[in-house]
Amino acid sequence: MSVADGNLFADLPASAPDEIVGLLAAGRGVRIERIVSTGQASPPSFWYDQPQAEWVVLLSGSAVLRFADEPGPRALNPGDHLFIAPRRRHRIEATDANRATVWLAAHFDADQPSA
Repeated sequence: MSVADGNLFADLPASAPDEIVGLLAAGRGVRIERIVSTGQASPPSFWYDQPQAEWVVLLSGSAVLRFADEPGPRALNPGDHLFIAPRRRHRIEATDANRATVWLAAHFDADQPSA
């Protein structure tokens, strides 16, 4: 297993051309990342379609997430978390352009959807 020590709010950029993804811990079938967004969004017509499940929590900033199987987007604020089943198509419509949006994401193997 690989594990990094640190502070989730350290070294936050005011802006960056791309999201910054940092690996915090990894082991058999699991990967935990800190993702920092500074106004980024998914490219038009792009959908994430991941083979692993993902549990994500928004720690700071704000974001708008859209699932392909839902009629409208979801606004996310600090403390909001959600489970994304494997292969559930989703995209980031927007992230806060005025302050860093910090996500904590756990990617893991899952045979069944989580409740």
